[in-house]
This record gives sequence, structure tokens and C-alpha cells, in this order.
Amino acid sequence: MAASAGHLRPGRYLALFALIVIVLYALVFLTGNHKPTPKLGIDLQGGTRVTLTARTPDGGQPTRESLNQARQIIERRVNGIGVSGTEVLLDGNNVVITVPGEQGDQAKNLGKTAKLGFRKVVANATQPVVPPQTTTPPPATGTPTSGAPKTSAPPSATSGAPTTTKSGGGGAPAAAPAQQQSTTPAAPSSSATPPPAPTPAPSDGSVDAQTAQQIQAAKAVRQNPQLIGADGQPNQELVAKAMASLTCAPNAKDALEGNDDPKLPLVACGDHNTYKYLLEPEFLPGTEIADSTSGYDQQRGQWVVNLSFKSAGTKTWADFTSKNTGQQAAFVLDTQVVSAPNIQVAILDGNTQITGKFTQSEAKDLSDILKYGSLPLSFASSDATTVSATLGLASLQAGLIAGGIGLLVVFVYCLFYYRLLGVLTILSLALSGALVFAVLVLLGRWIGYTLDLAGIAGLIIAIGITADSFVIYFERLKDEIREGRTFRSAVPRGWVRARRTILASDAVSFLAAAILYVIAVGDVQGFAFTLGMSTVLDLVVVYLVTHPLVAMVSTSKNAFLSNPRHLGLGAVQQVGSQRKKSTSVGRANVKEA
Repeated sequence: MAASAGHLRPGRYLALFALIVIVLYALVFLTGNHKPTPKLGIDLQGGTRVTLTARTPDGGQPTRESLNQARQIIERRVNGIGVSGTEVLLDGNNVVITVPGEQGDQAKNLGKTAKLGFRKVVANATQPVVPPQTTTPPPATGTPTSGAPKTSAPPSATSGAPTTTKSGGGGAPAAAPAQQQSTTPAAPSSSATPPPAPTPAPSDGSVDAQTAQQIQAAKAVRQNPQLIGADGQPNQELVAKAMASLTCAPNAKDALEGNDDPKLPLVACGDHNTYKYLLEPEFLPGTEIADSTSGYDQQRGQWVVNLSFKSAGTKTWADFTSKNTGQQAAFVLDTQVVSAPNIQVAILDGNTQITGKFTQSEAKDLSDILKYGSLPLSFASSDATTVSATLGLASLQAGLIAGGIGLLVVFVYCLFYYRLLGVLTILSLALSGALVFAVLVLLGRWIGYTLDLAGIAGLIIAIGITADSFVIYFERLKDEIREGRTFRSAVPRGWVRARRTILASDAVSFLAAAILYVIAVGDVQGFAFTLGMSTVLDLVVVYLVTHPLVAMVSTSKNAFLSNPRHLGLGAVQQVGSQRKKSTSVGRANVKEA
């Protein structure tokens, strides 16, 4: 036997729903530094979306690991544009770059293959423009340690300049001679580097004349073959000029990024813009790296990076470390020195350990960068879409208008057909909308979910799914009343029958949305996500709001609320009364017979 409406205690359900809403909106307004609005996709706020398709030299499928590492490299480039809100996501074998606003033109050509190589450090100089304390501490830090074959990273920007046996040239301050087990910072010479001139605009992969001129101008100064003489010593005048032309600062643009010639010397930034390096031509390409991992060394009590090479790379690395013990080897990624450790001993088997004052994340980042050099992925731009801010605003307005029209139609239908119960439907829809809004805002902050036009379409369809749950419940109430029951007794019985149908209906909708989300890509996933999320929230509203409100109305002693005509139940109650009367007459006739 179904419980009576009075046993439901609807106040508890409504209080629980109110608590959920209060907690959600407390998180919306009291956490995060963003506006309390959902994060919008570029089709709503304007911007650029580029889809890059990965390809391997042999035409095979790239591994998930290589794609993740490629995404990290491309993400560093995208962040270098300096636009907030950029995203780099994996979509199957594609890397999708999203840059909001009107500064995303450079994103169209960010998929060029990252080039990692090893160069010998000839000289280094501190960067006078960007004070060390204003930069993020570099990943390779600490004091070299002795023991098994390994290399160790130089001191960080906050503890001093790295040591080396080579001297700088011209206006660049020369580094002090290297001392094993020493982290003494290099003392700048009296001839300080003059303030660097503005660096040319970066190459974004295009082939226009202006970009080509910028690349050639940078190469002529920073990759001049005469930077290093035949005796291996730097040309002081040319090195000073090259270093003065280079600006090492966060998000500084480098025309040579990805365009440097590995066969020529190079002047480059490194250690998070703390040092400028003069480097010899590349002696070992990053494709010779076999593996790179990070881990915690229990003996040293610090995080380390373990590096191994392929057979040819092992021989080259062994020859280099044997001849250059005490020198620095720079790991260069797209003209940026990501690490320049000191070589302590000859490493003959290729198994190299890089030590320093790494944090766990710094060790992992360096390991990923090095490992990427062994994964020769390239990308083809398969799709590039640019949406203006004006068009995005128009799309948002169109979506809101469509949603408003959908809600209005549902409201009119509910008021016309269910009257007071229709008012409860409208209230439930409003509360459902408030719940969905808060969840969208929080998901945008926590997981970076962006609401696009496809997502808005999912929300509009979810309005119908939510309204359908109310229709099922109310029609079950009518069935009970048609059988001769009162409104009060029909509510618990109708709910028991309706909730099974509601659960089955929502389960089918959620399953369809989940399958669509798994097998689909791009915008269709946004549609499936909002549809599935709204379906789940529909159950929350029906169980915690709609049913308790109907139960409260059924037990109300207010004459207006208890009037069946005001509830849209007048006609079915007459049918129920006639059926009940005819049933009573039938029983009386049977008794007389």
C-alpha cells in the first residue's frame, strides 16, 4: 500500500534541495577569480579554433603518450601568444587549439614539429632586462653530485648563474671557470650587456615576406657562422651584438623559434629567461632519445630525470661527454634552452641522470620535454575556424532567444492544460534552470568546460525532457482520480506509478547522451554533455521539488488550492465520481439479487 502524502514530509525534501542550491551558489560567488557566468566557447564569444591532425613518418597511428606530449609542447606555444583562456585539447588523433578573442591568428600555424637538439655551451650571460626574482624558478637547479654516470643541472636563477669553462664575448659577462661540486654564481664583468633591442615579431609558420625577412635578420645575427672561431673561441664583438639583439622575457617573441639551423651556432635564451647562451652547432638530435623518465632518488633525497639514448645516440653522447667533462650541454627545444646541466663524468652507456633541486612537477616537465624529442610527430592543419566577436554575440543571442521561446511554449501549455499544477511545473523548471546555471559555471572553472551553441541546443532539448517528467506524473494523477480516488489519495499512488516511467525515460535519455558523448567528437560532445547533465538534474528536481510541492498542495486545507478545477482536474474528477457512483449502484443491485 502506498504511503499517504502526509507521510512524505515534503518539507525535508525541499530543505535538502535548498541546501544544494545554497552550496552551489556559495561556490559560484565565493570561489574563483572569474565572473559568475559560464565559460563560453568561441562560437559564442568569438575567437579561433584550429584542428591539427597528427601524422607519423611511417603513416601509422600515433600513440596516446606521444599525442599527450605533443599537446604539452603546443600548449606552451599557445600560452606564448599571451591570451588568457586558451585551450589545447586532444580529440582522437587531433589536437584542437582554441584561442578566444581576436588574437588567435598565430594559432593557425602552431602545429609545426617541435625540434629538440643537444648543443655544447660555449658561453652564457645573465639577462639584465628581466630580474631573476620576477621569473618562475627554472626546472634544472641545484648542486652537482658525484657518483654514477650522470649530469647535474646548474644553479637556479635565484641562486646564481651557471658555471662553465668558456668565457663570454664582448659586452656579455663571461662565466667563471667551472668548479666541481660548486654552485658559486658567476661574477659579472665590468662590461655589462647593453639593454637588448626589441626582438622581431615571431614566426607563426607563415611564409609571407615580412616573416621571412624577420627570420633571415635573426639568423644573420644570432646564427652567424663566425660567432665561434676556428679555435673554438667566441668572437666577442659578434657575440655581444647577438646577445644584445635578443630579449629574454616571459612570452617574448622569437623569430627563430622552430626556424633555427642545427648546423650553425646559436644564441638563445634559457633557464626561464635568466641566461643567454652561446651554443655550438647541434651535435645530437633529440630523435636519438630512447626514453626519459622522472623519479625520486631515495639516496639523494631529491627528484631526478633519467635519460637514455638509442644506439647511435649512445655513441655520440659517450664521445661528447668523454671530451667535454666539466662543460655544459644544452638541451634546446625550438631555440629555447630547457636545461643546461654540467657534465661530471664520461657517460659511456647512454644512461644519464640529471640531478638538481627539482620539484616533482619540474622533473616531470623536463622529462616530458626530453622524451618528446624521440617522438617525431608532425601535424597537418585539417581545419581552421575564425569566429568574430560580433558573430559570437549574435549566436549567443540567438541561442537565448530559442531557449526563451521553448520555455514560453512550455509555460503556456502547462498553464492552459494543468492550471495550478502548471504553475508548479513552471516553478520546477525555473529551479532546474538555476541548478543547471550554477553547475555550468562551476564546471567551467573546475574542468574548463565551455558552453557552445551545441551545448545550448542540448539544454533546450532538456527543457522538453524535464517537462515530460511533469506530464507523466500529472497524467498518472489523472488516471488515479478517474478511478474514483480523491486528489489527496491519488498523489502517493500516482507517484509510485509515475516514478518508474520517469526513471526509465530519463535512463534512456542519459544512456543515449552518454553513448553519443563517447563516440562523437567536437561540438557534438558538447551537445551530449549538456543533455546528459540536464537529464540527471531533472531527476533531482522531480524528486526533491515537484513531487513534494504536489504533495503539499494535496494536503492543503486552502479551499482555492484544493479545488479540482483550479488544478486542471475538474473533468477527470467528474468521470471518477460517475464511475464511483455506478460502481456503488452495481454493488447494491448485486446485494439485492
